[in-house]
Amino acid sequence: MKPLGRRTRAALRRIQRRIEHYYALESAPDVVMFASAGTEGEREVLLVRDDGHAVEMALRVPGDAPRAGPNDVWLQLLEGVSHFVYLAERVRTGLPATQLELELQAEVDKFVFLALDGGTDARGETESLHHRIFEQATFLDPPDTEAGERYRLANQLAARLSARLAGRGDGEVRALLRRFYRAGQAEKIALARAA
Repeated sequence: MKPLGRRTRAALRRIQRRIEHYYALESAPDVVMFASAGTEGEREVLLVRDDGHAVEMALRVPGDAPRAGPNDVWLQLLEGVSHFVYLAERVRTGLPATQLELELQAEVDKFVFLALDGGTDARGETESLHHRIFEQATFLDPPDTEAGERYRLANQLAARLSARLAGRGDGEVRALLRRFYRAGQAEKIALARAA
């Protein structure tokens, strides 16, 4: 395993604190203690082993020095931390988690942290970010594969939910997103489809 650079470690910790604060979560273990740099060109991946008694996690992320914003490296860091925190929270609360839930939550988190939480307040900028995140998304897995279908469904549901947030007050948005975060897969899908 290749160690992480100082800037990458700092970015992972900042993202983790933002997620935990935004959704009012108890602090999870420090993501940096579970993270390492992937090989060149490797995408972020959360490795999970559940033996029925304990859940083990390891996060591999790009080794490049990140800069915050809608760029590939930072979005991979955000997605990896989102997966890590979500799974840690589900383990802490004794609730199950599916791969679809992880992907759906990560897609919502991208929009939350780019457009809502310290992001932009301008409606045109929010719409532009929504378009870039959801409508211009590219997928590595073909659409006729299980992973390809899962990523596309997560993207579609997150796009609907995120569009629903536009024009609502911060308190209403935060309450809906906190409910969504704690929901199981069926309720997450229902909340997204209600948009």
